[in-house]
Amino acid sequence: MPKYIQNDIKINAPAAEVWDALVNPEKTKVYMFGCETVSDWQEGSPLLWQMEYEGKPFVPVKGHIVELDKNEYLAYTVFDPHATMPDIPENYLTVTYELSEDNGQTTLTVTQGDYDTVAEGERRYNESYNNGMGWQPILEQIKTLVETPQ
Repeated sequence: MPKYIQNDIKINAPAAEVWDALVNPEKTKVYMFGCETVSDWQEGSPLLWQMEYEGKPFVPVKGHIVELDKNEYLAYTVFDPHATMPDIPENYLTVTYELSEDNGQTTLTVTQGDYDTVAEGERRYNESYNNGMGWQPILEQIKTLVETPQ
C-alpha cells in the first residue's frame, strides 16, 4: 500500500500570493529551514534547496521539477545528498503542492511520498511524519508569511 504524508491549510490570500511564497527564494528561506530555492521553474529543470550553515555553503537538497501549472500545481522530486542511500532516481521522493482558490482564500495541499518505493522508506517516513505533524508546521509558517502584511 502506498505511503504518503499529506497536509493542507487554508490561507487568507489569493493563489498567486501563495504560489509566490512557494517559488520565491527570499520567501522559501523564511519557512524552509533557511533554504532558498534555485530553479528556472520549468518542467524537467533542476531544483536545489540551498543554504549556508555556520557561514559556509551547505550541500543542497536537490531534485527536479516534474510538473508545473502556475498558481495551481507544482510537483518536484527531492533527495537529501547527506542521506546514506544511493543518489539514484528510485530513492527520490515526490512532493506536490496543490492550490485551490475560492473567494480569495486558498487551500494549499502538500503531499510527499511514496515512501514504500524508496530505500529506507520506513525510517524516512517516520522522520518526515514528525510525530503526526508532517508538513503542518511548514504550512503554518507559509500561512503566517503570506497573511502578514509586508
